Amino acid sequence: MKRLFQHYRKRNSREEAERHTKLEDVALEGSTKEGGRFHLSTKEAVRRFRAHALVEEKSHRDVVRVGLKDSVWSDLYHHALTASWPAFAAIAVVSYILINLIFALLYMVAPDQITGLSHGMLLSLFFFSVQTLSTVGYGTMSPIGAYANAIVSIEAFVGMVLTALATGVVFARFARPRARVMFSNMAVISNEGGIPALCIRIANLRMSIILSVDIEVALSRLVMSDNGHLVRKFDQLLLMQSHVPVLRFAFVLAHVITPESPLHGRTVAELEAEEAEIIVTVTGTDEALGQTVFARTAYRFDRVQHNHRFVDIVLSRPDGRITVDYTRFHDVEAH
Repeated sequence: MKRLFQHYRKRNSREEAERHTKLEDVALEGSTKEGGRFHLSTKEAVRRFRAHALVEEKSHRDVVRVGLKDSVWSDLYHHALTASWPAFAAIAVVSYILINLIFALLYMVAPDQITGLSHGMLLSLFFFSVQTLSTVGYGTMSPIGAYANAIVSIEAFVGMVLTALATGVVFARFARPRARVMFSNMAVISNEGGIPALCIRIANLRMSIILSVDIEVALSRLVMSDNGHLVRKFDQLLLMQSHVPVLRFAFVLAHVITPESPLHGRTVAELEAEEAEIIVTVTGTDEALGQTVFARTAYRFDRVQHNHRFVDIVLSRPDGRITVDYTRFHDVEAH
C-alpha cells in the first residue's frame, strides 16, 4: 500500500511538472539539444514527419444570447434543417394535429353542410379534415353547402402547400451533405527524433474518397487587450501538410513547435489559464456526392498528452490488401 501511494504521488508530481514546462521542452529522455534548441534542419523535420504519417467544445445551446431575438418565423427553413430529428418529428406531428383540429372546428360552425357524419361529431369532422388536407376523399363524407365548400377549398390549397414544403424540408434534411470525418479523442505532443510537434489524427469513415481536403488548425485563447477587455484571439498553427489531395483512410496532422509557433515557450498551466483550445476545421469534396463537406472539433489542453504518438492502424495483408483497424484509431502509446 505504501509503495502504491508513493507511485501515485510520483506520477502526480511528474504531471504537475509537465504542466509548468514549456511544450517544446517536454522531450524524450536522451534527446540532444544545442544552444537550447534541437539541432535539426527544417528539411529533415519535414522528411521525418512525412515518413511517419500513415496516409469548439460547446454547442449553440450552451450559449445564452442577451439582446438578440431568435425569431423562428423569420428563419423557419434554417430552424427546420438544424432541429434534431426527435424535435422535428414532434413539431410536425403536433402541427398536423392542430391544423386538422382547427379546420374541424371551422366545419362545426355548419355541421349540417357535411353529409355522412357519424356519432362523435368533432372526431368525424377531424377525420374529414384529414381526408381533405391530404386530398384523399373517400366519399363517405362530403360538403354540400357554400360555407363548407369554401372551407374545403381553403384546406385543400393549404394541404398542397404544406405537402410541398414538408417534402422539401424532409428531402433537404436527408440530402444535406455531411462529412463523416472522425477526429482522435486526444491530441499528442510527439518528440520522435527530437522534433516537438502537436499531432492530431483524422479519418474518413466513408467508403468514398474525400478530395482536395483543406485543414486549418488554430490556437484559441482568451487574452486581455490593451484597453483592458477580454478578447478571444486566434493564432494559426501551421501544419506540415495543410492540403491533402485525397483522404481515403486516416491522416496525422502535425504542427512542429518551432520558435515561431504560438505554442513555443508556453506551458500547459499558462494555456489553461487563458482557456486555450485547439480548433480544427476540415473542408473537402465528397467524391460520391460531388458536394463540399465540413467537419470541425476542438481540444482543450487537458486532452493533450505529452511524449505520446498514435499507434499504427494501417497494415498490409499477405494477400496484398490493406487493413485499417479503426478500433485502435484513438489509441496512443508512449515513446
